[in-house]
Amino acid sequence: MDFPFDTYPTKQEPELLRRLSQNLTSLGQLHLSGLNLSSQVPESLADLSSLTHLSLCGCGLIGEFPRRIFQLPNIQAIDLSDNEDLTGSLPEFHSGSNLTFLRLRNTKFVEKIPNSIGNLKSLDELDLSSCMFSGPLPYSIGNLSQLSYLFLSGNFFNGQLPSTLGNLAKIRTIHLGGNEFSGEFPSSLGNLQQLENLYLYQNNFHSRVPSSLANFTQLVRLDLSDNFFHGSLPISLPYLLEDIYFRNNSLTGSIPSHTFGNLTFLHILDLSSNSLNGAIPSSLLTLPSFQELHLDDNQFIGLEVLSNSSFLKILSLRGNRLNGNIPSSIAKFILLRGLYLSSNNLSGRVDFKIFSGMLKTLDLSYNSLSLTTNISLNISALPMFDRLFLASCNITEFPFFLKAQNDLAILDLSNNRIGGLIPKWFLSMNLGRLSLSHNFITGWEEVPLIHQWKRLSHLDLSSNKLQGPLVVPPMSTRFLFISNNSLTGRIDPLFCKLRDLEVLDASNNHLDGTIPQCLENLDGSLRVLNLRRNSFVGNIPQICRDRSTLMTLDLSHNQLYGNIPRSLVECKNLDVLNLGHNQLSDTFPFWLQDLQRLQVLVLSSNKFRGAIWCPREFFGFMTLKTFDLSHNGFTGNLPLEYFRNWTSMSSKVSKMGFESDAAYDEKGTYNDSVKIICKGQEMELVKTLTDFISIDLSNNKFDGEIPSTLWRLRSLVMLNLSSNNFSGLIPSSLGNLKELESLDLSNNKLFGKIPQELTALTFLAYLNLSHNQLVGQIPQGGQVSTFQDSSFEGNMGLCGLPLSRKCENPHLPPSDGVNNNEKSDSIFSFGWKAVVVGYGCGLLIGMVAGHVITSRRPDLISKIFRVRLQR
Repeated sequence: MDFPFDTYPTKQEPELLRRLSQNLTSLGQLHLSGLNLSSQVPESLADLSSLTHLSLCGCGLIGEFPRRIFQLPNIQAIDLSDNEDLTGSLPEFHSGSNLTFLRLRNTKFVEKIPNSIGNLKSLDELDLSSCMFSGPLPYSIGNLSQLSYLFLSGNFFNGQLPSTLGNLAKIRTIHLGGNEFSGEFPSSLGNLQQLENLYLYQNNFHSRVPSSLANFTQLVRLDLSDNFFHGSLPISLPYLLEDIYFRNNSLTGSIPSHTFGNLTFLHILDLSSNSLNGAIPSSLLTLPSFQELHLDDNQFIGLEVLSNSSFLKILSLRGNRLNGNIPSSIAKFILLRGLYLSSNNLSGRVDFKIFSGMLKTLDLSYNSLSLTTNISLNISALPMFDRLFLASCNITEFPFFLKAQNDLAILDLSNNRIGGLIPKWFLSMNLGRLSLSHNFITGWEEVPLIHQWKRLSHLDLSSNKLQGPLVVPPMSTRFLFISNNSLTGRIDPLFCKLRDLEVLDASNNHLDGTIPQCLENLDGSLRVLNLRRNSFVGNIPQICRDRSTLMTLDLSHNQLYGNIPRSLVECKNLDVLNLGHNQLSDTFPFWLQDLQRLQVLVLSSNKFRGAIWCPREFFGFMTLKTFDLSHNGFTGNLPLEYFRNWTSMSSKVSKMGFESDAAYDEKGTYNDSVKIICKGQEMELVKTLTDFISIDLSNNKFDGEIPSTLWRLRSLVMLNLSSNNFSGLIPSSLGNLKELESLDLSNNKLFGKIPQELTALTFLAYLNLSHNQLVGQIPQGGQVSTFQDSSFEGNMGLCGLPLSRKCENPHLPPSDGVNNNEKSDSIFSFGWKAVVVGYGCGLLIGMVAGHVITSRRPDLISKIFRVRLQR
């Protein structure tokens, strides 16, 4: 039974499957793909003993799929793909099954592949991609002698690949990307003479690229990207290869000309993000079918001289060690359409005559080049660009040659020395994306009408010297970055008509007045609203009323007053809420715990009051990563169960990849900045979303004991409880916070000895226990021994290094650190990607737009952040 698309019911049919299974008991084939069933699969479907083909692709199925259907006696093909809410697991398969086609792609099927998968002797295609399967592949998978297509990408499979994969004599495609496989590349795969496509990207393979690749005589596409392959490139590769991806590994050495020089069918070669060096061989560049070469982020020094023309269309050499003038060999690339040379050491004046007349995209950013920008340049000799990236090219004025670039859609002139006014002729360009950030622009030669630049979607004017009012951008604008200027006045209500606006970042200006209530009209599009560090007054508007897409709301460092609007509870997608440094006067918003995606909550430096614990109202923030209530008037104690449900702080994220849902611009990034003040230094930390967990309750009126159950927050990096009225012992269980880098318990009423367990905090970089009532010898060992006396001053009963006060009996054993009031508790494990915005010693926080991608810890400052120190 097959529903043609033109006869599909237009409404949901939740009962259709049940009716069909009850009334058509002899049904042989059922094809309902694309029909909006929005229902569970009835168990009665497993009674259709004559069923041979079942196709329910993209039907909106929900619930658990009946396992008996897989075991129907005559079933040959099952397609359940693209039902994102369909769950289930694979059954035990019996020998004699006729199943030839099994596709579960993009469902929520879980658990392991059973060993009995090997009983499916007739199986031709197995597609389990983008599910939630885990565990190792069973060795029995090698028994699938008829298998031609194996798709297992986007799961959680791990362990080594079974050598029995080499038994799949008829296999043509193996797709295992996006898993957690490890170990070496199995040599047995060299037996697969029919293999055409091999995808192993985004795994954890550790080995040299095997020489056995040359045995894949039919191989056309090979992707080993995002692994840990090391050593040199192989000497020989299959001659039929068209696409090769070795991106983001640990390969070293030069490109051997004989390896690629014979690949006459080669279309794409991507060796980006390795440690390859030397010159790029001419034999590679002149291959007859070669179209794209990606060598970004290596150590190449140049191109070999070309004797013949190259037919290459894309050449990307960003982030290498090219120096001197732009290589003259570029003139030989007669068909070149995209040239990317940014972030090298190129110098000299750019000669546009060397570029192909077909060139559409040119990226010369972040070199030491200079351009002729005045009217003397022969405009007619230039290619007609689609995309032009000239960031950090020592440009001091708007290049006049742009006036003739009628096809230009994307222009980046950021990080130059352009000053003065944006010229009138510049407004006639039909741009889609424009970045003028980090210049010295003061305004407009002629204030633009809102309908100019009619196709503009992305406008970045941040970090200039713009003055005057905030100009309303074109109605097509999706991303507006205009932070770090000197804009004044109110937000024009016309902003509320920008129905496609996704990001508005006007932070760090001098804007004033009230925030327009009509911004609620943008609930269906706005994802980031950042008005931090302005002079806005009044109440926070009632935004997020219906279908809100808002993910980041930063109104910090203004003069807002009143309560937090309860309408924020409708911001179901909210990740970041920063209302710090205002004059808000309210009690603790327990209702924010209903925001199941909230990861950053900052209410610091306001006039909040009252308790933050109510046993009937507070159940914890399950997804929270950063919690800052510092500098308020909160009171009361924190009971042992306070942090019971803070599950996202309990375990490290096991699988990164970002995984970030906050795709704020077309590159998918929106960066956060954190300002911290510590020991007289202001540090600004700029980074993208990643793991960074902090709690700051400092400068309030909390009392009682520090809850010993804090130890459950295993991912905690920074903890600041200073300047409160906490009393009792320092919990020895804090020694279990193995990720802790900053601990501030100063200016409280803590007594007793410093627990020896704190010496186990190997990442601890900042410790302040000063001005309490602590006694006894300061524990020696670990990071605790590295701190100065200022970390312990104001405790008259402490003795031993680094204090000058010696202990009366230094031979007494240190405190065992065991507190009688501590109880064990279960550890909640729940991981996610995190948002950084905090640091222990007095954080000031906010989100700004940017284009920075940094590596992860172990070194907090140098690995996670780009750091600026200001004294």
